[in-house]
Amino acid sequence: MSKKTGLGKGLSALLGDVDSTSYATPAVNSVTLSDNHNPAVATFIPIEQIEPNPYQPRVTFDSEALDELASSIKSIGLIQPITVRQIAPNKYQIISGERRYRASKIAGLKSVPIYLHKVDDRNMLEMAIVENIQREDLDAIETALSFQRLIDECNLTQEEMAFRVGKKRSSITNYLRLLKLPAEVQKLVKIGAISMGHAKVLLGVTEESSLLPLCELIISNDLSVRQLEEKVASLGKSHEKREKKEVSYPESYHKVAEIVGKYFNNNVSLKRNDKGKGSITIQFKNDSEVENFLQALENSKL
Repeated sequence: MSKKTGLGKGLSALLGDVDSTSYATPAVNSVTLSDNHNPAVATFIPIEQIEPNPYQPRVTFDSEALDELASSIKSIGLIQPITVRQIAPNKYQIISGERRYRASKIAGLKSVPIYLHKVDDRNMLEMAIVENIQREDLDAIETALSFQRLIDECNLTQEEMAFRVGKKRSSITNYLRLLKLPAEVQKLVKIGAISMGHAKVLLGVTEESSLLPLCELIISNDLSVRQLEEKVASLGKSHEKREKKEVSYPESYHKVAEIVGKYFNNNVSLKRNDKGKGSITIQFKNDSEVENFLQALENSKL
């Protein structure tokens, strides 16, 4: 089950919702933008004056996809400007568009078009995360972590997030629930070995020890979400049967097992049916355990 990168879309990956008119790339050595600079107008600045966003939600960038984007940029230029904020004279920090920035460097561009915005650290983080969720091909776990950051670091509610990213609140809740899965399962979702649909089904599995075996079944047998649902349902029924078969013992039985077990390293088991008939099994390692137990019985004058 290979991961769909969602990349290699040609012009659609570059154009977004901007006009398809290409920007010429002038030779620019230095640019100083005034405070009243219109943030809606693209301006060219040297690419060396731009630095990555320290709040970037995306932690991995597909090298093959970057090369594809760089090749396209070489051919037609960078269509969609990079959004930045100014942090010092002739120094800018990316708010959104790091993938475009990296591809532009690979393509050898000396200057790139930018939109300039004034934002503080908190707003920058929020803008970067929201922009990534809306526009980038984040995997489900990256998206979930981005939503969690909006909650933890930007103090946004799920309703506020839903409004900002244009998703239903139920969708946000489903993403956040993925973070409850064990790290091993999250990794499989992240690399695309199992889908978000599979992960949502796995969230309903009560026995954590069953999760990785189920993941192995999904991958080895290419199970659909529906097939996984049926498998989980059958496991649930088996678990219910096992619970019904378990017999509850009176407290006196546990007391006997506890007393006798002291002499045999707790290797004592009890079996009893519904009518009260059963057996006590003692496993011992050597003669000394039996002799010590016998001595204890004699001393108690039973």
